[in-house]
Amino acid sequence: MMLTNERARVGAALGGGMTGALVLTALHQGLRAFVSDAPRMDIFGRRAIAKTMRSAGMSPPKGQDLQRLALAGDIAANTAYYAVVGLGDGRRAPMRGVMIGLLAGIGAVILPPYLGLGSKPSRATTKTAVLTVALYAAGGVAAGLFFRRRRAAF
Repeated sequence: MMLTNERARVGAALGGGMTGALVLTALHQGLRAFVSDAPRMDIFGRRAIAKTMRSAGMSPPKGQDLQRLALAGDIAANTAYYAVVGLGDGRRAPMRGVMIGLLAGIGAVILPPYLGLGSKPSRATTKTAVLTVALYAAGGVAAGLFFRRRRAAF
């Protein structure tokens, strides 16, 4: 049986992960309304879902159904990823968040072409690539700050 303190730590890590994922998604979706060459990670999500479903012999959803599925998948995956901020002490969680955010952002710029997802949504321009990395770093900071705050409570 997990101790109460361990449960609280896991909860704080997952809460931080969810906070980082929601901040990242909100920034991505909000920025596209104001910046013409904003990162479009949702496009990678849609492509990944469609590609995976087709390879499994299934028909992917279309339009807004695919978009909702992609955003939900992004939030779930990023929650798990950003929860890594909970692996250390609370004081350094924001710095861990920055580091894992930077790594995720760099990966989001470099890896998609190698995964057969194209490259334009995260690196259409230099500005797009820089924004991609910055947004993932911001999500990491949010995750780290949440974890540090929650961790101080127990």
